[in-house]
Amino acid sequence: MKIITRYVLSELLQVFLVALSALTLFMLVIGLVKEAQQQGLGLMQILALIPYVLPEAMRFAVPGTMLFAVASVFGRMSASNEITALKAAGITPMAVIWPAAALAIVVSLVSVWLNDIAVSWGRDGVRRVVISSVEDIIYGRLRQQRSYSTSQLSINVKGVDGRRLIRPTLSFQPGGSSPPVTVSAAEASLRADAAAGTLTIICRDGTVHVGDVKAVFPDTIERVVPLDAVSRKGSTSTSPSEIAMAEFTKARTDQIAKIDQFEQVAAGKIAMGIVTGHMEQTVPASVEPDRQQATWAKSRLTRIIMEPWRRWANGFSCLCFVLVGAPMAIRMRNADFLTSFFLCFLPILLVYYPVFMLGVSRVKSGSLPAPAVWMGNVLVALWGLWLLRSVIRR
Repeated sequence: MKIITRYVLSELLQVFLVALSALTLFMLVIGLVKEAQQQGLGLMQILALIPYVLPEAMRFAVPGTMLFAVASVFGRMSASNEITALKAAGITPMAVIWPAAALAIVVSLVSVWLNDIAVSWGRDGVRRVVISSVEDIIYGRLRQQRSYSTSQLSINVKGVDGRRLIRPTLSFQPGGSSPPVTVSAAEASLRADAAAGTLTIICRDGTVHVGDVKAVFPDTIERVVPLDAVSRKGSTSTSPSEIAMAEFTKARTDQIAKIDQFEQVAAGKIAMGIVTGHMEQTVPASVEPDRQQATWAKSRLTRIIMEPWRRWANGFSCLCFVLVGAPMAIRMRNADFLTSFFLCFLPILLVYYPVFMLGVSRVKSGSLPAPAVWMGNVLVALWGLWLLRSVIRR
């Protein structure tokens, strides 16, 4: 039995590692090209992104590669009558399937870890690289397209001469009730300070429009803006999907405290209106902003609770795929690894992913509890166990 286990694991690991390397490299290139196009990155910035984009590429590559490995190995073994020979020797097919299941459990745990670091450490690292290179990115985009814009800053130039912007027009959107600011100058330059997290824009000889007010400056003016305000990656994300697994307990506690605070503020305003006799402060409309904040906070709490379940479900899709892929490949008895893989992957594509996405959307809306994100995994696992039962009985 040990010989069979070593043989199956050896075959699976060979196919898995080769296919994983190829697919990860392919997805890594796609991820880097996407970031380079969106951000206007140079060669050094692209190289700096590789360690941060790698976990993102691997977390998508691992489940499909695991399915590919079991489909190709068990399809070949079944087509060459190796499974039949084991049965003739009185050995159950489980002798070759359980090593694959054990390997899938280990790979699933690794996949959970990859899902965690990809969305927390990886995405944050990409954001840091882009923000630290924002000066070079802006200059590069202005040389190519003569314009660069984010939600808070827009720059249009007639040309770029080295580090000088020729005839630039800069539009700032401060946000809130502050009026927009437009600066037109004969020339300008940029100076980033990564340590301070700021970008200094130096303009010479031009005009400033603040709302309806216009002013002329013959000399030099400077405007300092945060780097994350002028980067297309923006500031650090507060989305629950980018919280590290180790921080979910604290994030959940903090969010519950915020909900209580919003509800207490609303109740306090109503109580104050009753005590002071200002009955207009007791109507629902007077505390509607606080209630909306509480509703948004509850929605975020639901997503915080759901996210760990989603990551574990994503990771253990590897095990579910093996439970389906191994018996299906044995039943089909097809030595062509591509045919075996696509015949195994098509039902998963049509069943697992739609059910998984349905579970995620329902949990986000609050209509189902967080464990519902496992619906796709459970359905595929039950299907795989049924296939496994039929393979053992044949």
